[in-house]
Amino acid sequence: MTVLVPYRALLSMVARIFACRGVPEERAAIAATALCHGDLTGVTSHGLVNLARLYLPLLDQGRADPRADMVVRTDLGACVFADARRTLGLWSASQAVELACARASRHGIGMVSLRGATHIGCAGHHAGRAVTHGMIGLIASNCGGQRIAPPPGGAAAMLGTNPLALACPAGDAHPFVLDMSTTVVPTGRVRAAAREGKPIPPGWLAAEDGSPVTDPAAFDRGEARLLWLGSDPETGAYKGFGLGLLVEVLGALLPGAALGAMSADGDRDDDIGVMALALAPDLLRAGFADDAAALFAAVRDWPAQDPAAPVVYPGWHEGERAARRRAQGVPVPDAVYGELTAAMERTTG
Repeated sequence: MTVLVPYRALLSMVARIFACRGVPEERAAIAATALCHGDLTGVTSHGLVNLARLYLPLLDQGRADPRADMVVRTDLGACVFADARRTLGLWSASQAVELACARASRHGIGMVSLRGATHIGCAGHHAGRAVTHGMIGLIASNCGGQRIAPPPGGAAAMLGTNPLALACPAGDAHPFVLDMSTTVVPTGRVRAAAREGKPIPPGWLAAEDGSPVTDPAAFDRGEARLLWLGSDPETGAYKGFGLGLLVEVLGALLPGAALGAMSADGDRDDDIGVMALALAPDLLRAGFADDAAALFAAVRDWPAQDPAAPVVYPGWHEGERAARRRAQGVPVPDAVYGELTAAMERTTG
C-alpha cells in the first residue's frame, strides 16, 4: 500500500528533515529535490527509501558534514578540481554541475572533478540540471572505497556499482536521460525485490561457483555477488567491468578520491569521486537544438513491433511519470512514509 503525497509537500518535509540535521536551508531544498527525484520519476531504489537507511545515518554518524563548503583547489577556467569536504552529496553533485555549466557558458565546455563527496543519489538528476541551461550534462561517480562487484574471474569484490549518466535536451519533449549503473542493476533494485519478497531474474546475482541466484536476499546475506552489465564473460561482462573502471578513472582517479581496488575498508562508501561535465553545444555551432529535437522525435516515431508499445528513448517514461506525479501526487510506500513522518516528528520533538 502507498500514501499519495503532494510533490511540494514531500519536498518540504524532506528539506525540513535535512535542515534539522544542520544542513543550510538552501542546500536542504536542493538535496530534497535530488532525493525525491527517485520517487517522482519511479526510480524508487534511489529515492526516499534511502532517507532513513543512508542519508540520515551519514549525518548522524558525522560521515557527512552538513555545513562544510565545497572548496576549489585548482581552477583552470574550463576545468576545476574541487574538494566536497564530506558535504551531502545530494547537494554537492548538483552544485558541481551548476559550476560546470557556468564554465561551459564561457568556454563551450566545463568540467568539475570532485573528491570527498558522499552518496549523490540519482546521477541522472544531477546530469539533468545541465538541460535546464540548454546543455548536455554528464556525471561519472564511483562509490568511494566501497567494493560491491568482483571483476570477471575475480574471487573478491573490487569496485562499486559506479553509475554513469548523460542528459541531453530534446526540444519540447522530455530530455534524453541515460542513468545507469555499470553493474547489471544497482544494489537498490536487488534490495527492493528483497523487501517485496519477489524473486529476481537470473543474471543479476551469482553464487561463488557462478550459478545464477534468484533470491535477492542472498546478496545482503553474503551468499551472492552482483554481476556486471553483460552478466557473463561470454555475453559481455568484460564490457560492463570496463565501463566500471572507466567511471573509476574519470570519477575518482582523476580527483584523487578513494578507489575500490585500493581501499582499506571495502564496506564504506566514503570519499566518493564525481566528474561533472557540461557541454554548451550552441556555442560550438548553430542548429543543435533543432537537430536534437528532430533526433529524439525520430526515435519516438520509429516503427514498433507492437503498436501498443511505441519506441521511446531513456528518460521518456520517467518524464511522463514525473509530470503525472507533479500534478497528482507522489505514491510513497506505507513503510517509507512511516519513516518520513517519524523523522518529521523528531524535528518538532
